[in-house]
This record gives sequence, structure tokens and C-alpha cells, in this order.
Amino acid sequence: MDYARYHEENHLKIEIEDKVAVLTLDRPEKRNAVNLALHDGIDHALQDLTYDHDVGAIVITGAGKAFCAGGDLVGFYPPDHTIRNAMRSRRLNWAMLHCETPLIAAVNGAAVGLGATIALMCDVIFMSDTAKIGDTHVKAGLTAGDGGQVIWPLLVGPHRAKEYLMSGELIPAAEADRIGLVNHVVPADELMDHALTYARKVANGAQSAVRWSKMAVNKMIELQQVLSLDFGLATEFVCSEGTEDIQEARAAFAEKREPRFKGR
Repeated sequence: MDYARYHEENHLKIEIEDKVAVLTLDRPEKRNAVNLALHDGIDHALQDLTYDHDVGAIVITGAGKAFCAGGDLVGFYPPDHTIRNAMRSRRLNWAMLHCETPLIAAVNGAAVGLGATIALMCDVIFMSDTAKIGDTHVKAGLTAGDGGQVIWPLLVGPHRAKEYLMSGELIPAAEADRIGLVNHVVPADELMDHALTYARKVANGAQSAVRWSKMAVNKMIELQQVLSLDFGLATEFVCSEGTEDIQEARAAFAEKREPRFKGR
């Protein structure tokens, strides 16, 4: 399999060694924000790697100082943005859910919005002690609809999930560890060592047993996706059309200021 094309076409660097594939989101100048090319790249690469007999585990990380800043506000959708295009965001969630190969996140920096979803949809999450994570959709006037509403309640329960999703705050690593959002918080300079050590352990295990154990647990996540993913994506699209309060929230987010809603 020629994985070099993913770097050339999709901003996704793939390196394989000792049965472990390291997928690096490689748009550091954009803090690894996901545009259409990167979105499609992750989707297709996970499918290819799942059936690669030389790969027993996959580590996902980000180039530069960020893990992933979320969906790129420019270039995330095709020019003819419609509800059908909005719903194609399901593919990335589905690809991660149905990837039989164990997915290990190495969260090296901020994981925001869709970036948080990518990290949290992994099977085991290692996080740098200097990183932050959060779903900030509401701060941009959008529903936390591209997977956040699926995975957060499963990890921390519905009440905590609503607390963080409705406020859109970024959570420091120590808080993410305290509430059980991530598996391990480690010193920043040891992050990849910890992630790769665990990845090699599962990559060298009995693959059928490892994969089927993962997929058995993922059935619960699949039910949650069926329950709420389409609704979340649809309401996110409706929000993108823009009521007055949403337009003000988006303007404030872009201008890095507090929103000024009427009546307040």
C-alpha cells in the first residue's frame, strides 16, 4: 500500500514501524484544523490500515504544537454546501468506530471541537500534561454535532457532558484526567513514548482477540451514534444558516471577543 499519497493529497503523514502506524495530522500552520482533504484522508486511511496485515495498532497525533483545532472554517465543506454535504461528516465518525485496529490518541496540544471528537473516539487516550481539550462549537454558535454529543456522555455521563458541551470551555489535562475523559495524562516530553509503548503491546497481542474485544465494546458507541449523530449534524447545519443570536456568536468567535446578544 502506498501511503505516501495521503501526505501529498490529504495532509496526513503515515509512518509504520514495529506493527504500529503513526498517523500525524499535518497542517501545523492551521493548528491541524480539518479541511475537506484531511477529513477524507482520515476516513480512507483508517479503512486501508484496518486491513493492512503489517499494522496492529494506530497512533493518532498532531504536527507542531496542536493536536487538532477542529473543523477549518475555510474549506471544510465543498462550495455547494447543503444539508447533504453536512451529513457526510458522519463518515469520519463511522470510520473511527468501525476501524478494527486499536486506535491510540497522543494528544500533544489543544484538541478542539472536531479535534476533541477525533481524540475521544480513539480507544485509548494519552494526553500531554500541557494540552487542553474541549468542544467549543457553542462559542461559534453551532451545535456540538459532529460527534461530541455521541462520545462525551459515554465517557463522563450526560450531566457532565452537558456541562462542558453547553459552555464550550477548554478543559486542562488535569481536569480531563479527573473526570475520566482521557485514560492517561503524562509529561509532554514523554507523550509519544507512552503512546507507542501501549500501541506496541496491543499490536503484538492476539489480533483476533484484541480486535473483537474492541468491536464488542464499540457496539455501545454504535447505538449512541444511531441515536444522536444525525440529529446533531442536522442541527449543526441549521445553526450554520444563522439566526440573529448565532450570527453574533459566530462574529464574536471570529473576532475573539465576548458576544453582545440583544436583551442582555
